[in-house]
Amino acid sequence: MSAGATIFALSSGAPPAGVGVIRVSGPAAREALLALAGRVPEPRRASLARLRDGEGALLDSALVLWFPGPNTATGEDLAEFHCHGGRAVIGAVERALAGLPGLRRAEPGEFTRRAFANGRIDLAEAEGLGELLAAETELQRAAALANAGGALSRQVEGWRERALALSAEVEGVLDFSDEEDAADLPECFTWNIAALADELRAWLARPRSERLGEGYCVVLAGPPNAGKSTLFNALVESEAAITSPIAGTTRDLIERAVAIDGVPFTFVDTAGLRDPETADPIEAIGIDRALDALARADAVLWLGPEGEGPAGAWEIAAQADRYDFAAKRAARFTVSAATGEGVAALKQALVEAARTALPKPGEAALNARQHARLTEAAEALEAAGGLADPLLIAEELRRARLAFDRLIGRATTEDMLDTLFGRFCIGK
Repeated sequence: MSAGATIFALSSGAPPAGVGVIRVSGPAAREALLALAGRVPEPRRASLARLRDGEGALLDSALVLWFPGPNTATGEDLAEFHCHGGRAVIGAVERALAGLPGLRRAEPGEFTRRAFANGRIDLAEAEGLGELLAAETELQRAAALANAGGALSRQVEGWRERALALSAEVEGVLDFSDEEDAADLPECFTWNIAALADELRAWLARPRSERLGEGYCVVLAGPPNAGKSTLFNALVESEAAITSPIAGTTRDLIERAVAIDGVPFTFVDTAGLRDPETADPIEAIGIDRALDALARADAVLWLGPEGEGPAGAWEIAAQADRYDFAAKRAARFTVSAATGEGVAALKQALVEAARTALPKPGEAALNARQHARLTEAAEALEAAGGLADPLLIAEELRRARLAFDRLIGRATTEDMLDTLFGRFCIGK
């Protein structure tokens, strides 16, 4: 990605669409407007113009906008062409732009990377934007919007300022260490370090943002013919699993990702659990996979004999419509997937359980990279709190500040930036 080039890309949805927005960013954005529209409109005011190519042929009648830098989304001069959204129109305008000197098509994430490089957003905000583009549920959208809006960045800046103030206290002691009346660090200094470290640990204990992508994992388990697949289909509201009175119909894991009331879930149907020695080799493999799924589940719905499920499993009395239905004394829910009895209440309880395990709506959540950097800062602060030598304390506080800088992108590597922005779509 060459910073001096002027880039362009379709920044709206794929054609055909009602409107196609083509964005141009860089030093030649003004010349692009002059070349295609014949004039530059007033800054930040939409103006109707006829777009023509280099030979004067009419391309489209479109709205054009001019945003002089640096107060733009990318921090550079920026122009937009709001064209009709047909494929032929978009293609013609893009070809005309590509024929202009100094212009080229943008690479994935290049607009956002320029915004980061020009100080319009920091790294945490850029990651939040990427998560927002990938959001599929209401919880994902709310958490990503908080990060993209700078909620995490502001929190990190506050922590960094407190670490900087602690460092200033240490430097003050070091400056007078050779004098006879040298001062010691105040007693509250250790308390302040501990309080900051505790605050970071509380954030580290929060659910991570990856949980929103994976969803709350619910595994249905029990012996063959317990009604797992029928209930699974009712929960995901599709015929995802084959149901049959024949024992052992489900021989492998069946997973479906769904959203209920805006909360992401992954439901897993499993092979019927029984002694692997009595099962055929294929079914035995399915049983092993079922056991693995139980180990990673957030919640297990146990449809087997009461008390024989994994520790903490939800006791579900299934198939309540059958003549041979066996009730459970401590059933958390009694359901019939065939008639719908109890299914809505079960779904609502799962939603409530998931909301306690996933990041709260609108609450900034850490991703794996941010979690690692914040862990480094917490460890440095905890180490500083156990030291007496001001020189060593100063070094640990420097490590904490560096971790904060790396979290929001003040100190980072090109390889990491390439990986991050390469995941964005071309128009971003």
